[in-house]
Amino acid sequence: MSDLRDEDAKRDLGDTFRRLIAATGPISLAHFMGESNQRYYADKRPIGGQGGDFITAPEVSQMFGELIGLWLSDIWIRAGRTEPVHYVELGPGRGTLARDACRAMKRYNVEPRVHLVETSRRLRDAQLAANPNAIHHHDLSTVPTEGPLLIVANEFLDALPVRQLVKTNEGWREVMVGVDADGNFIEMPGRQPMDSAVPEARRGDAPGTVIETSPASATIMFEVAGRLRDQDGAALFIDYGYRHGRSGSTIQAVKDHRKVGIFDTPGDVDLSAHVDFAQMEQIALSRDARVLGTVPQGEWLQALGIRERADALAEYAPQHREALMLARDRLIEPDQMGELFKVMGLVAPGWPDGAGFPVR
Repeated sequence: MSDLRDEDAKRDLGDTFRRLIAATGPISLAHFMGESNQRYYADKRPIGGQGGDFITAPEVSQMFGELIGLWLSDIWIRAGRTEPVHYVELGPGRGTLARDACRAMKRYNVEPRVHLVETSRRLRDAQLAANPNAIHHHDLSTVPTEGPLLIVANEFLDALPVRQLVKTNEGWREVMVGVDADGNFIEMPGRQPMDSAVPEARRGDAPGTVIETSPASATIMFEVAGRLRDQDGAALFIDYGYRHGRSGSTIQAVKDHRKVGIFDTPGDVDLSAHVDFAQMEQIALSRDARVLGTVPQGEWLQALGIRERADALAEYAPQHREALMLARDRLIEPDQMGELFKVMGLVAPGWPDGAGFPVR
């Protein structure tokens, strides 16, 4: 843990934060979020309908992972089938998506080496149970540098810490976390001027305006795009977020499938924030990766044939028709996951367009 002592790891994280704040002053909201999620993912089994705090698209239906596997297979085949090829997943949850995607890829004689980027020991165990031949990595630095990469990141960027900046009467300040007289965590503006960190077009915004940035997400996108440029490949980033600039806080906390206060129980709830896909696209372009675009998840899955796949599965197993259709709708309907979640596609320079994205 970055600023917290190792012996604090087994203690209540809220108390650890309070001691740190008492000793050094308010900490940034990004620090609070980063440390909280590090503890949460190390100690919890967060994903699942029962016993988990939230459920992700791969757990809703096998169709999600299968269509991703087919998309990756199609684009790799049309790019020339260069070997060796690597399937790389960032934050692979319980390994369900990797298992379903690779099973679908095998139908087309595409059998990539599987690399899972994961820091949680608990989640690694589940991932290996689903993908026995997978190789684990702490980060992308140890993923092979020879051969194209087929990278998938589903609900990964949203869990990375965000930095919030608020416009005050004195100018822009970073949002910090302090403690009130009763020991409750509270947000407050920092003392350090932050105007230089705000895009010039936003510096004149009204007092009270809050904007978010994610240096951690920017770093990941910078590295992924550079790897695609240098060794070929494609990447899909799937997350909830927005395609155009916006203001306001998007940080939320989830426990037992319900929203709770972000300061309620640090380290015991999942903290996440909406992804700024417009900024992610600009970072990828700065590294000379080719951006296919960012489209709603429902639109993308329908373009790949999820309706037809659901019908085929229902014909094969009619007793499961209702469940299949409910899962399909959860993934694609605008009032469920279809509109809020976005799919961003990247490819190496010279690689072909990908299904489901507008031709550029």
